[in-house]
Amino acid sequence: MLTIPPKVTPRAFERLAEIGAASQGKALRVAVEGGGCSGFQYEIDLDDPKDDDLLLSENGETVVIDSVSLPFLADAVIDFSEELIGARFIIQNPNATSSCGCGTSFSM
Repeated sequence: MLTIPPKVTPRAFERLAEIGAASQGKALRVAVEGGGCSGFQYEIDLDDPKDDDLLLSENGETVVIDSVSLPFLADAVIDFSEELIGARFIIQNPNATSSCGCGTSFSM
C-alpha cells in the first residue's frame, strides 16, 4: 500500500526557524499515539531524528515522523496557527473521521 507523505506548510517551517530548532540540532517530531478523548492523539515535540524517521526538510528545518505514525498521517498537512487563544502546530488530517475540540485527539 502506497502511503502519501504528509505535507508541511511554509508557515510551519518558518515557525521552526523562529524557535531555532535546527540550531539546537532538533527537529519537530509529529507522532500519533493511542489515547485522548477520541481514540488517538497527536504528540508534537522537538526531538532528535531517528534512523527510521521520515524527514521532511526545507531551508534547514526538519519535521520527522516515525514509521508507525506515518500511515495515520498519510496526506495530512502540518501547519502553524496563531489565534487569539494561542499559537500552536496543527494537523489537518483527511484520515480523521472526527476530532475533539482541542484538535489534538481524533478517531479514524
